[in-house]
Amino acid sequence: MDSVFDELYHKYHHDIFQFLFYLVRNKEHAEDLVQEVYIRVFKSYDRFEGKSSEKTWLFSIAKNVAIDFFRKQKGWKKKLLDKFDWSLNQVKDDYPIPEEIAVQKEEIKWVYKCLAYCTVDQRAVIILRYLNDLSIAETAHVLGWTESKVKTTQHRSLKFLKKQMEIISIKEGMDSEKVRVER
Repeated sequence: MDSVFDELYHKYHHDIFQFLFYLVRNKEHAEDLVQEVYIRVFKSYDRFEGKSSEKTWLFSIAKNVAIDFFRKQKGWKKKLLDKFDWSLNQVKDDYPIPEEIAVQKEEIKWVYKCLAYCTVDQRAVIILRYLNDLSIAETAHVLGWTESKVKTTQHRSLKFLKKQMEIISIKEGMDSEKVRVER
């Protein structure tokens, strides 16, 4: 079990951290939640039935850990409602994404900036599909959705992301030819 656990940790801990970070938007909380994920993995690996890949199973656990985290937060509903911009029907976020600071490529920083305007569901699908390279089926399994819902959310997310990028390019006077959202 120790070698299996070590292998799972070394193979996926960065992806799990990245997923949790984008959900909770706080490095320290994400680090704590990664530990919680692997505690749950350690306690329940003997019950893993292999109906999905280990990666998908880990992301499902991570999603549940994040949900538990939000539930435990004092006034989490109020905090979430306070972050909702009712005029745009979108969740707003005041924290910069580390990649906006660290990544040098302007286009990548631009995409991450626009990602902050997506809803939590849209962001989760984009993160799982494009940053963690999960398939539609794996993403559906992680989120507990149908594949159809993942496809629809992905389509709407990319459409919204492109529109947001166009809006920001106009505001910032950027070349509109750069506005591309492709896989």
